[in-house]
Amino acid sequence: MIIIQNAKIFNGINLISGQSILIENNIIKEIGKNIKSQYCKNYIDAKKNFLMPGLIDAHFHANTPSYDFYGSDRYPKSYIALHASNILNDTLLRGFTTVRDAGGGDQGLHMSLEEGVINGPRFFYPGKALTQTGGHGDMRKKEYIEHCGCAYSGNITKVVDGVDEVRKAIREEFRKGAKHIKIFLSGGVSTNLAPLEMPHFSDEEILTAVQEAQRRNSYVMAHCHTDEGAVRCVNLGIRSIEHGSLISLKTAKLISQKKNTYVVPTLSAGQLIESMGTKLGLGASSLEKVKEVNLKRNKAIENCVKAGVKLGLGSDLHGRQYLINQSKELILRSRMQKNVDVLRSATSINAEIMQMKNKLGVIKVGALADIILWNDNPIKNINIFNNPKKHLLLIIKDGKINLNKIN
Repeated sequence: MIIIQNAKIFNGINLISGQSILIENNIIKEIGKNIKSQYCKNYIDAKKNFLMPGLIDAHFHANTPSYDFYGSDRYPKSYIALHASNILNDTLLRGFTTVRDAGGGDQGLHMSLEEGVINGPRFFYPGKALTQTGGHGDMRKKEYIEHCGCAYSGNITKVVDGVDEVRKAIREEFRKGAKHIKIFLSGGVSTNLAPLEMPHFSDEEILTAVQEAQRRNSYVMAHCHTDEGAVRCVNLGIRSIEHGSLISLKTAKLISQKKNTYVVPTLSAGQLIESMGTKLGLGASSLEKVKEVNLKRNKAIENCVKAGVKLGLGSDLHGRQYLINQSKELILRSRMQKNVDVLRSATSINAEIMQMKNKLGVIKVGALADIILWNDNPIKNINIFNNPKKHLLLIIKDGKINLNKIN
């Protein structure tokens, strides 16, 4: 049992009047003014600091140790796993108590985290992300000849064509415990096979993915930069539109009419690639595409905000040395949204997208005990996310203390 007293509490939606929280096992059991219990031996005085739900990164990559995507998709799995262990541990210590993997995250990492073999956040994974032949995510360089006629399947992505291949691949990922499915619906900036505006998959293939996910009470997240692609997402039942960099106001209004359709912008990735693309080893075509996207992405977010679209939050960063910028995603978003709305995106809305409403991303009786404490108020000063190491005082994940600088 843990009792935290004397805190300023943001519950994932608003500031609340309660100042104390009682945690029993891994559940928030009580919220009140001055909670006490004769059975509690672990009292924490928050000293009027800012307590909130643990952060959620809804577009995360555990299995890409660098921006060499072609290499990452082929490295030995043991090598990838050791890098992932470091990445996940660092992520938790930045206050992210939950991540949603966007391709390549698998049952091995999930099992290792659940059993305490490695330390890190809660891990929601899709298995391999699915793309079509020649699509974004097909990790075969166009300059190389593929002598084998068999389908491509790497560490991160898998190529599937046709309704039957899509169905079989998705069933296999769910067999291995996937929590959601990731597909590609447009070109991207980090590989050179597909133009940014290129539609991926037929409507029938996408509908098959959605239907298979629904049979598992799950959903599909779709890589999609384009406005046209976002319209397809809405019409075909995609729950989570990733990036959404070119969404128009008209399309944003269409998205907002759908109860279970969300957009997860990822600003950090574009900023990093534009500023360091050459050092990252990305080609000229990738740099040109990211410049185009970066010019328009802020407007897309503004369109979504104006239309009332529910926005999640994700970093889409790769590699331990670059994920140090993970929490700066909240600062970038604050240029288009109020600070409190950014916090909602990174907590309660992300949890809702992940089908964990009222369980994660909230300070609420009955919710899982994922809690962080800051020495400043991010509603007033969002810039604390520039330096989590300096400003984080307490990290509790699943009812267990992972960091405590307050006592």
